[in-house]
Amino acid sequence: MGFFTLVLMAIGLSMDACAVAICKGLSMEKVNLRKAVTVGLYFGGFQAAMPLAGYFLGKQFADLITSVDHWIAFVLLGLIGAKMIKESMGDEDCKTDEPCLSCKAMLPLAIATSIDALAVGISFAFLKVDIGPAVALIGAITFIISMAGVKVGNAFGIRFKSSAELV
Repeated sequence: MGFFTLVLMAIGLSMDACAVAICKGLSMEKVNLRKAVTVGLYFGGFQAAMPLAGYFLGKQFADLITSVDHWIAFVLLGLIGAKMIKESMGDEDCKTDEPCLSCKAMLPLAIATSIDALAVGISFAFLKVDIGPAVALIGAITFIISMAGVKVGNAFGIRFKSSAELV
C-alpha cells in the first residue's frame, strides 16, 4: 500500500473522531491546548491501537485464508466505505450530557469512533501492510485532526451559540 493511499485512509478513519471532537468543542465554554491535546490523545491513541489489534488478529488467521484474503480485504474495506457514506447522510446529535474530558466520558467515544479502524487492521494483515508506520500515521493524523476539530467546534460554539449546536 502506497504512502498516499495510507494518508487518505488515515484521513478517512479520522473523520468520525473529528465529528465527535467538533461536538466536544461545541460543548466546552473555553478550549485550551491541554483540552485539545487530551481529545487528540484519546482519539489518536485508539485509532492507532485498533488497527494494530486488528492486524495481529488477522495475522492469526492469515495462513488459513490466504486463497481468499484479497476478497476479505475488499469486503471489509467496502463495508467500511459504505458505513462512512451512511454516517455522512445521517442526522447525528452532538449534544452531550458530560462536556468534561474524564475517562468515563472519553473512553466510550474513543472506542466507538475507532471500531472501523479494527476492521482496517484486519485488512492490513491480509494486504501485508507494514503495520508500524501505518498505525503511527493513522494515530498522528487522527490526533491532529481531532485537536483541530475541538478548536473549530469551540470557535463555532462561541460565535454562533445555539445555532451552531443546531447545525
